[in-house]
Amino acid sequence: MKATADIPTPVQEPGVLAPPGARGALAGFFISGVLLAFLGAILPSWGHHVQSDYWMIGLYFVALIAGVLAAVRIAPPLMAKKGLGWTLTCACAAAAVALLYLGFFSPPFVAWWRFPGVLLIGLAAGVLHTAIFHAISPMYRHDPAATVNLAGILFGLGCFSVALLISRMFYLYTASAIQVWLALIPAFFAVGYARSRFAPHTVAPPPTAHALLEELKSPYALLLSLILFFQLGNEWALAGWLPLFLSQRLGMSPSVSVLMLAFYWLALLIGRVVAQWILPRFRHGRLLVTCVLMAMFACVILLATDNAFGAVTGVLLLGGAFAPIYPLVVERIGARFPSYHPGYYNGIFSLAMAGGLLAPCTLGYLAWMLDVRAVMAVPLFGSAAVAVLLAALWLEGRLRSYLHP
Repeated sequence: MKATADIPTPVQEPGVLAPPGARGALAGFFISGVLLAFLGAILPSWGHHVQSDYWMIGLYFVALIAGVLAAVRIAPPLMAKKGLGWTLTCACAAAAVALLYLGFFSPPFVAWWRFPGVLLIGLAAGVLHTAIFHAISPMYRHDPAATVNLAGILFGLGCFSVALLISRMFYLYTASAIQVWLALIPAFFAVGYARSRFAPHTVAPPPTAHALLEELKSPYALLLSLILFFQLGNEWALAGWLPLFLSQRLGMSPSVSVLMLAFYWLALLIGRVVAQWILPRFRHGRLLVTCVLMAMFACVILLATDNAFGAVTGVLLLGGAFAPIYPLVVERIGARFPSYHPGYYNGIFSLAMAGGLLAPCTLGYLAWMLDVRAVMAVPLFGSAAVAVLLAALWLEGRLRSYLHP
């Protein structure tokens, strides 16, 4: 598979120091986590846990997706004209403005007023993500594994922090006040980026749709992309809908349901850190299959349970089972396609990202048509799809080794 144009091969280069501002840019993954996990955590504060307007929640995620996709075209010319520092500052400032706007238009304002704010959050997150990946490219070329692991930890911390803060502040502050407090986080980062210096950076143009499809011609690349598509869809379906499912299915209070979301993010975070220790000690294929089967079992627990103990058990099992799957699959991609860069919009990453973005939106329609239990049915069937695709990947590897020994 050919990588996106002008993206250098991520071969480790010992002795290369990070350019100015690169380490500070890496911390922006914390803000990225805060922004992308915000919507799933704030929905109970907007009163959606006592309503059945699932289609409206789906439209929230459509607005978020639209903002992220718009950033794909907006970010490159912005970085080329204004530089990385200005782009990072602008993205964080836009995120703070979006949170303040949403704080002003929280209930009792009707939901339609909140769509521009959600759109702006998606746009800010997309621009921020793109600028960060460009800023840390030298660090990634120097040590890909350490950079990806640290970025994942910071992103997970951001997701965990926003859910934890909202759950602890739910009964202490109004929804408006909670979002004002949250707006201080990206505002603080905007000030930090405005005072940072960044090395000059050449921005490659975004790839065309034809170039993305060209990279998926290999059956192996397509299978890996589909595995990531379903896996990220599973993870973000839970991230967007878990509090509403627990509140409406089990009658949990909104603060406890959002706290359960924080536990889910914490289980994912700890699981991915532990996975780095486990990977060299266990056969990867066996570990991958075990995690997929455990995720399906956890979904069944959450579908069947009628008490808090079952919910806690299912959420922690699900987070722990999901955690190693993404690193394992990315490792396979890196072994087969050494020019793969997890932050650029190449074919594999674009298809995987689509799964993560589309799942919460699709769930809005399914929950509206069927029932809130669809929130757990989708990850269950998604995990089954991952299991089938892993079997197909194994067969493809056997066939390839037979034809090309």
